[in-house]
Amino acid sequence: MDQKVEFLFLSQEDMIEAGVLDMENCVTQMDAAFKLLGQGDCLMGGPSGQHHGMKIHFPKEACGPRMPVDGPDRRFMALVSYLGGDFHVCGTKWYGSNIENPARGLPRSILLVIINDPETGAPLAIMDGNLISAMRTGAVIGLGAKYLVPQNAEVAGIIAAGVISKTSLMALAVGMPNLKEVKVFDIDHEKAEAFSQEMSEKLGVKVYAVDHMESAVRESDAISSAASKIKVPRFETDWFKPGAFLGISSDVYLTDDFWQTSKVVADNWKMHVEWREDTLRLPEKERQFPLYEDLHNLIIDGRIQDSDILEMGDIVNSGVEARDREAQTVAYITGGMGIEDSAWGHAVYQNAKARGLGQKLKLWDKPLWF
Repeated sequence: MDQKVEFLFLSQEDMIEAGVLDMENCVTQMDAAFKLLGQGDCLMGGPSGQHHGMKIHFPKEACGPRMPVDGPDRRFMALVSYLGGDFHVCGTKWYGSNIENPARGLPRSILLVIINDPETGAPLAIMDGNLISAMRTGAVIGLGAKYLVPQNAEVAGIIAAGVISKTSLMALAVGMPNLKEVKVFDIDHEKAEAFSQEMSEKLGVKVYAVDHMESAVRESDAISSAASKIKVPRFETDWFKPGAFLGISSDVYLTDDFWQTSKVVADNWKMHVEWREDTLRLPEKERQFPLYEDLHNLIIDGRIQDSDILEMGDIVNSGVEARDREAQTVAYITGGMGIEDSAWGHAVYQNAKARGLGQKLKLWDKPLWF
């Protein structure tokens, strides 16, 4: 019996060579993962199998001489999952995050993705997770566009000119094959200009910066919002074109009227309900919803029902039209799931293994104790 355990280490350079930046394939893998989600052939953390992840909550005042204290996006977190079907893999995305990192020349979050054999638990690969996470986050927006944006849609609006908006636009170009024009708004206009030039050259479509967020939204068939928590964007209902699609990767403020008149589709509403229930267990003065507080408050008040929210997993499996009427706007809310990291990490790992990429590392030839 072979007791040796080896795994593949994949650097960011290995990942790029293995195709981690292939957005068309990434959207395809997200489609497969969401089909499994809709069929129930996957698990995430917690007893319910629906928890987003496990997070270290730093205190407001340090309890030890070197203990980090709470701050914007200051966290360590693990997103665990099992994904069935042809993937049949367990995975973990592990990361630390600090909003001050860019001043150090580092990304805000530094991530690893680890995938394991679900039968033995042995590691298959440890890989750079930053590109996996950014790509799958954008790809989920592109998946939403594939199923929820009106046919022949040509115009998109991008809110915030960061990394996730970059991958979201790459994915919108996959989900909207007739995309011709993209309007970009960022509170830093120079950043929006640089983003527009880069993405116009990359995608071969007209991408340009606009001076106001409203301008990016009006007359757009699809809008992607991926702003940081430093300044959460606020949208007015009358900005949206009839039948428009709003794909949301980070928090937003929307009017009660928008939430109540639009069709709301969630990546996994059960996960969002878990967030709400965890939040409501806290003392009232400590409650802070991770995402979509306005929507949750409408549900708590009984003005919207949990049953009104559609599941993306059901849509990709059934192919049904989400809208009640053609002119209805669609809000597609996402929170990120470990199954997405496992899906794209597994796909890139398979490519890397087939191409002989990465560094094979040995855990042991024979375990000392078992």
